Amino acid sequence: MYLDHLTVERGLSANTLTSYRRDLDRYVHTLTASGVTDLASVTPGHVSGYAGALRGGTPPLSPASVARAVSAVRGLHRFAVREGLVSDDASRDVRPPVPPRRLPKALDVSDVERLLAAAGEASALEVRDRALLEFLYGTGARISEAVGAAVDDLDLDEGTALLHGKGGRTRLVPVGGYACAALRTYLHGARIELAAAGRGTPRVFLNARGGPLSRQSAWAILHRTAERAGLPVEGPRAVSPHTLRHSYATHLLDGGADVRVVQELLGHASVTTTQVYTLVTVERLREVYATAHPRAR
Repeated sequence: MYLDHLTVERGLSANTLTSYRRDLDRYVHTLTASGVTDLASVTPGHVSGYAGALRGGTPPLSPASVARAVSAVRGLHRFAVREGLVSDDASRDVRPPVPPRRLPKALDVSDVERLLAAAGEASALEVRDRALLEFLYGTGARISEAVGAAVDDLDLDEGTALLHGKGGRTRLVPVGGYACAALRTYLHGARIELAAAGRGTPRVFLNARGGPLSRQSAWAILHRTAERAGLPVEGPRAVSPHTLRHSYATHLLDGGADVRVVQELLGHASVTTTQVYTLVTVERLREVYATAHPRAR
């Protein structure tokens, strides 16, 4: 019932719902093991004990995973109170841990150019790969927004794309000249070739069988291209689909864009989500100062 509410009323994505379902299944299993079989019998001690068990488990969950799991539990209890299923919210005083703030990984402009050049244009699939990567960097789209885009969502004459984001929200974003050129080349040639092998789909990006490109395949394309470009594909600096989104935001701010404009372009519900990118820019300024200023050390 609660998950139905999240699906219909809040419009959460399938991936988020899967995470919530896993978190709540773990919570119910823990309560059942303690002899608690209904929400009305849950006490604040049960909820805080569950949160503590997540942090000290084997293996322990990361602070971010614990925070998400506790948030899912609190949402369940709030929903139960609103629906009149229970009289008190046992989770009211339990706060999720605050995960440490991690700066997004952003590539230098020169590294982005190396990545895009490494996609190649010798085959239909390479033309598609180049168009996909140009689109990701040229619009700041999430990987799910890119693979979910339909041909009718693009207006290359106007240089815009309609992106379908989280929670059913859509936004119109500009598409840069390089991305428009790569998309035109792909749509007028390579996509027609790929589509001939399939049954017809409105999606922009197709796989080798003519069907819609999956998120996993898009990730593999980026991984393969980054490796070809000599960029890291393992470890903390590994290039991921979100790396291009981070780079897009950081480069806009480096170029003087207002943080609220970047918020709209990224589709962030809150400007505080976007402000983390300003920390990246400040960090870069510090690095330049530390290496260039004679009295920096």
